[in-house]
Amino acid sequence: MRVGLTGGIASGKSTVASILVELGAVLIDGDRLAREVVARGTPGLAQVVEAFGPEVLTPDGDLDRPKMGRIVFNDESRRKVLEGIVHPLVFQRYAELEAAAPVDGLVVHDIPLLAESGRADSFDAVIVVETPAELQVERMLRDRGWTREDAEARIAAQATPEQRRAIATHLVVNTGTRDELRRRVEEVYAELTSAQRSG
Repeated sequence: MRVGLTGGIASGKSTVASILVELGAVLIDGDRLAREVVARGTPGLAQVVEAFGPEVLTPDGDLDRPKMGRIVFNDESRRKVLEGIVHPLVFQRYAELEAAAPVDGLVVHDIPLLAESGRADSFDAVIVVETPAELQVERMLRDRGWTREDAEARIAAQATPEQRRAIATHLVVNTGTRDELRRRVEEVYAELTSAQRSG
């Protein structure tokens, strides 16, 4: 069974992903793949440099992610250029990793921008992790050392909660303790594996 997992920045999606893995799911992590396809020496990084110029590189020749973030999160047309390079490369890697996963496994695709990509209907189920915006901002200030302005700009650049809810088959609201989150994820996992067996 192919499951999409998505949620806004600092919603707790990575925590949900790690709980699903503990329960037995196979995880394909979109954030990690997005870094992988533009790693030093890749064709993906060469395309990014061609589109944005060598100033987006660190002195060591890696992608300067904070600098890139500042460029694209304040300019939608530039963000679309970057997405046009990275998304096809990431989805190609997804397909390769999925082909290698066990046939009867629950394969969870962790895709931060699933609502934005228009690919939600390619999954058997979609888990959306939701957290109120103020809590997301609080976590980014506390855990990532961002400014409120950067945090709010990042949230504004992503899908709205309503857009995410529209693609959800399972909603995980993350406003409580880690134990409460785990219980909810266990419920969702049980529902998915039961649907998989009966399907």
